[in-house]
Amino acid sequence: MGIGAVRAVFLDRDGVLNEVVVREGLPYPPARPEELRLAPGAAEALARLKAAGFLLIVVTNQPDVARGRQSRAAAEAMNRSVIAALPLDGLRVCWHDDGDACTCRKPKPGLLLDAAGDYGIDLSRSFLIGDRWRDIEAGAAAGCRTVLIDRQYAERPPVTPPDFRADSLTAAVEWILQSSGQRLGL
Repeated sequence: MGIGAVRAVFLDRDGVLNEVVVREGLPYPPARPEELRLAPGAAEALARLKAAGFLLIVVTNQPDVARGRQSRAAAEAMNRSVIAALPLDGLRVCWHDDGDACTCRKPKPGLLLDAAGDYGIDLSRSFLIGDRWRDIEAGAAAGCRTVLIDRQYAERPPVTPPDFRADSLTAAVEWILQSSGQRLGL
């Protein structure tokens, strides 16, 4: 499913780039911008991907806005904080809930496909890092290799198993660097 020549790593926001609040085994985004905490080692891990030539694109579902649990202004403030703190090239957001039946809400691949078209990304040479089944299924549907940061949430696993399971963003990045070097002969 290659669209261009650029390699990218797509990253979920909550649970990958920043810490989440876990209640009853399920992850929730920070409620307010001042509660946002980056994942340990995120800046360093992403800098390694940038140095290896990857484009870094955030792809995030933010359904709490549609559900009325969070203001769009608060979610956008958190997005700005993440972009300011990390070496990212872009950010794509789905503001919908499941009932909206949009094409951008993960597990559908719309966010990734749109970014691939805009940036000339070869999805077959790209990766997605996520912490939930929705992320992994979106990455697989787009034709990317997938990495699950396994936080042991109390929810169903992805139908399509991830290519790799990691316990942290740092471990996910290490696998991507090793894997892409072997595949590309670097």
